[in-house]
Amino acid sequence: MQLDGGRRRGFFVTLEGPEGSGKSTQAHRLAGRLTAAGYHCTLTREPGGTLLGEEVRKIILHELSPVPAADAFLFNAARAQLVAEVIEPALARGDVVICDRFADSTLAYQGYGAGQSIEALRALADYAAGDIVPDLTILIDLPVEDGLRRKRDSAEINRFESTFDLAFHRRVRDGFLALAAAEPDRFVVLDGLLSPEQTEVAVADALRPRLAKKQDSRRINAERRTHDLRVDPSEPNGASVRMNK
Repeated sequence: MQLDGGRRRGFFVTLEGPEGSGKSTQAHRLAGRLTAAGYHCTLTREPGGTLLGEEVRKIILHELSPVPAADAFLFNAARAQLVAEVIEPALARGDVVICDRFADSTLAYQGYGAGQSIEALRALADYAAGDIVPDLTILIDLPVEDGLRRKRDSAEINRFESTFDLAFHRRVRDGFLALAAAEPDRFVVLDGLLSPEQTEVAVADALRPRLAKKQDSRRINAERRTHDLRVDPSEPNGASVRMNK
């Protein structure tokens, strides 16, 4: 369940992109920037981020080859655990939560890429994540050929890079762009051909105004709650308010 109003105090940002986009590097760089600026950050990833999630990660990225429907269920099982164990508690305590991939990846890979029903995948992701939706999703986009070349050069190859053809990865990229076009208020699309340093600055620039807006909203809500709790002592029949310590 999403924490709303004053209860969901944190900010949730996800980084998405096709293979080789550099999103994992940028997630770590963003966490470093925010921590240096005094923010409390929680950095995590999908699949993974919990003991259960990391075991699922081994299975679906490196050990076995599930069919697309099984992929979707496994990714969402890891997601449900991550939300309950890591993301929701971090948002409740006011952290900036940075997640390397989230539900949009399932829609792009198992939906647009593998041809599974987008509607069914959305329903499954909603069930796994509850009402948790990113405040900001940064999509680092680049041509498929460039991304796969980067991965080959890095020697970090997973099942999706080694067994799926170029057409699959092009559908995934197109899927990400379609998702971004459908939700322009949530997505910011960045050029993945920029240098890592340029991308780092662009990611920070995309986050800064949204994070400031969230903080302003929290301040206003806090002021309203404080005002609502005030009782005019001149009112003999005024309701009393007890604040538990």
